[in-house]
Amino acid sequence: MRPYVALMKLRVVELLLVTTVPALFLASNGFPNLVIAIVTLVGGTLAAGAANAFNMVIESDIDQMMGRTSKRPIVNNQVSERSALIFAFVISLISLTIFWIWTNPLATGLTISAIAFYVFGYTVGLKRRTSQNIVWGGIAGCIPVLIGWAAVTGTLSATAWWFFLLIFFWTPPHFWALAIKYKDDYQRAGVPMLPVVAPMKTVVKQMWFHTIAMVITSYGLLYSIDVEIWAYLGVSTLNVIFALQLLKMKGSDQVLEKGALKVFHGSITYLTLFSALLVLAVFI
Repeated sequence: MRPYVALMKLRVVELLLVTTVPALFLASNGFPNLVIAIVTLVGGTLAAGAANAFNMVIESDIDQMMGRTSKRPIVNNQVSERSALIFAFVISLISLTIFWIWTNPLATGLTISAIAFYVFGYTVGLKRRTSQNIVWGGIAGCIPVLIGWAAVTGTLSATAWWFFLLIFFWTPPHFWALAIKYKDDYQRAGVPMLPVVAPMKTVVKQMWFHTIAMVITSYGLLYSIDVEIWAYLGVSTLNVIFALQLLKMKGSDQVLEKGALKVFHGSITYLTLFSALLVLAVFI
């Protein structure tokens, strides 16, 4: 089973769950119903894993050209493309069945849209065609917060959309920081990631633009849930730390690459701590 689990890219799925959990707490205004929470996290894991498996099938040709992805199961013939497709379809159906039975039509529909957008919107439509691929393709990674909210309430509120926007603006600097390190890989595979087709100054400017938008959105999200001043101070601290890491992205290519890696890892810490603050804010 190990190659099939690898198809799901669970380390990527972890970040989606990190944002789904606070959405469940915020929508419930406290502890969510345990069954709904478990169903949403299990169903969400299977849905995201299915999308990642479809992605590996479609991108098997470029995966073998990139050092970062050259050990994936399909590239190494541990799993055939046909078997990977069957696996992806099966866990997609299981995920959607779980959502349909234990949540509601809105959460189920959003799950379908997340899988479809990642597979057809990002992987098939955008990734090999535009340097803005991750900007718009990142929408798929924003949908889990809507799914979590909808699973609890059956609706979508302004708070859910603020959270959606926060992740939308967070995604490009997070991913471009990683793409800077693997720029040669993407170039060899013919994938027009922004660091491949644009000067580094342009990439850094774009990262700053999205970071500023993320910061503004973070305060909009806090305002929508009417938190106390300590939450604003906590988020402000996270925003300042994130900005300070971006400031280090200058100098020679080697120095800039090191700075980009710090931004990449720092962005994961940012999103994790921000999510934890949101959960804490529900109770204080």
